[in-house]
Amino acid sequence: MSQKVLLTSKEINIILHRLACQLLENHLDFSNTALIGIQPRGVYLAERLAKILREDYKVKNIELGFLDITFYRDDFGRGEKTLKANTTKIDFLVEDKNVVIIDDVLYTGRSIRAALTAIQSFGRPSDIELLTLIDRRFSRHLPIQPNYRGRQVDAINEEKVKVMWQENDGKDIVYLVSK
Repeated sequence: MSQKVLLTSKEINIILHRLACQLLENHLDFSNTALIGIQPRGVYLAERLAKILREDYKVKNIELGFLDITFYRDDFGRGEKTLKANTTKIDFLVEDKNVVIIDDVLYTGRSIRAALTAIQSFGRPSDIELLTLIDRRFSRHLPIQPNYRGRQVDAINEEKVKVMWQENDGKDIVYLVSK
């Protein structure tokens, strides 16, 4: 098994600031926008973006939530691997809001489909956008594309994109892992 560095800590930081600027351009004061990170790994990205928007760009009213999609997945209960549920924390209504769903890697699109279904439990957003750090372009099973992407990666199916976050893994780095 070999791994190649796709993004260093410095490159991740640059991308996060670019993504924050793109969000700011499209949502201005965030008065009608909510950021929702998909559990577990999209939460780190969502928290980082919210922090950049608050601290660097002085956006005051960012609504940030975390969405668990475990029971909405189309592979729930199908495999040998037991899926472990995470916590959903959305303490605001999404009704008529612009919702930005955030995940670290967009691969087949199935997690995003589950998130689209799960978010309906909290109301009907007026608009839903997708932000992802890594877009694995040629791996889609569903017709889902991000509105905001950090880096587009052409990886074959045997390869895996591994995103590591300082908060969870002790460092920020993205690897392309080959078997």
